[in-house]
Amino acid sequence: MIVRLFILLFYSFSVHAAEVQEHVLTNGLKVLVKEEHRSPVVVSQIWYKVGSSYEPSGITGISHMLEHMMFKGTDNYPAGKFSEIIAENGGRENAFTGRDYTAYFQTLEKSRLAISFELEADRMRNLHLLAEELDKELQVVMEERRMRTEDNPRAKLQEYLMAMAYSSSPYKNPVIGWPSDIENYQIADLQQWYQHWYAPNNATLVVAGDVQAEEVFKLAEHYFGAIPGEKIKPLKPQFEIEQVGVRRMTVKLPAEVPYILMAYKVPSLMTVDQEWEAYALDVLAAVLDGGDSSRLPARLQRGQQIASSVGVGYDFGARLEELFMIEATPVKGKTLLDLEIALKTEIRELQRETISASELAKVKAQVMANSVYEQDSLFYQAMKLGMAETVGLGWQKSEQYREKINQVTAEQVRLVADKYLLESQLSIAYLEPQSMRANTTAGVNHAH
Repeated sequence: MIVRLFILLFYSFSVHAAEVQEHVLTNGLKVLVKEEHRSPVVVSQIWYKVGSSYEPSGITGISHMLEHMMFKGTDNYPAGKFSEIIAENGGRENAFTGRDYTAYFQTLEKSRLAISFELEADRMRNLHLLAEELDKELQVVMEERRMRTEDNPRAKLQEYLMAMAYSSSPYKNPVIGWPSDIENYQIADLQQWYQHWYAPNNATLVVAGDVQAEEVFKLAEHYFGAIPGEKIKPLKPQFEIEQVGVRRMTVKLPAEVPYILMAYKVPSLMTVDQEWEAYALDVLAAVLDGGDSSRLPARLQRGQQIASSVGVGYDFGARLEELFMIEATPVKGKTLLDLEIALKTEIRELQRETISASELAKVKAQVMANSVYEQDSLFYQAMKLGMAETVGLGWQKSEQYREKINQVTAEQVRLVADKYLLESQLSIAYLEPQSMRANTTAGVNHAH
């Protein structure tokens, strides 16, 4: 099932928005603190406004590569020392890169927050980027790509579909980068990327846990306050060109079962003209796949018994124009075309008829339940703040989320289905399984 992580994170945030405190240092670093005193633990995350959608052709994936290199040491802390110190203090740490952000985090006992700040402040501007370390890490990233994409037929299909669905948007490139770009990174590329984007005025520091906000602000000033801000050149506008007809491909790869992925061009909250449309699209996704009783599982899996699995994904919080994605696997004896017809029938019904009041109420209740579960994780409480702030929505925006979702009407759900789930805005990819012996002839056929 496609994970609707951002949606759930956003929603859960609205419950405790009033408890978040903000302070901006003179060098531009924004510090957000969410006090949570249930256990003596603290999560610290630093978010940089740079990800794969910032990358030009030729160096796709360099944000992710730099994320790996950020553990390769500074003058004060040689390669490996960062992780060693965190482990010695009983903590955990890691990092992740997305289309619109790169983030680093540590989880520690509350009195050790200063350790996290000192280490992150040090590597914000003092990183060692050495050719021999790059050579080693290139092999790690290539192996990561092989495991996550090359040997995963569904992930590979999604990569092909993204490249077909988008013409000019940087979202067409995979976060990890294209293989030829990865193989040809130079230290100078990484150095330029690091110097340009890793600065306090391009970052947000988020702390959640058993802390006092004023003490965290003083600690942030102590460790990050002396780092000078940099002149960050704004990105050029990145608009997707208009799509004027359905795009279709069949991918033949070694796989066990067939699979279909459909993607409609839709706005995100950042790009939509009327905000209510993004919230209505969010509800529409939940109507189709918001739990076992939602339409696609109830009708296509248990009802018609045509699909063995279904899923819907819509990234409400993307920085650029987004895709509304529907995936499914047919049961034995049914074809991908059978499934495509069934999925389109469900969409047509949503375009023609409003959902019932009881169905709408059930969807909203499901979102509320998910938000309650999320409150148990300090990590996710911090993550929702960092993500909303970094994509450009601002963390305060999420305070409105519950109210906006509750304002969505059944007619608005019908209107966005009718306006955006159009054949002319659709891209479809079929995965046709091949045996291992057919591997040498596997490939992709496009039909626009």
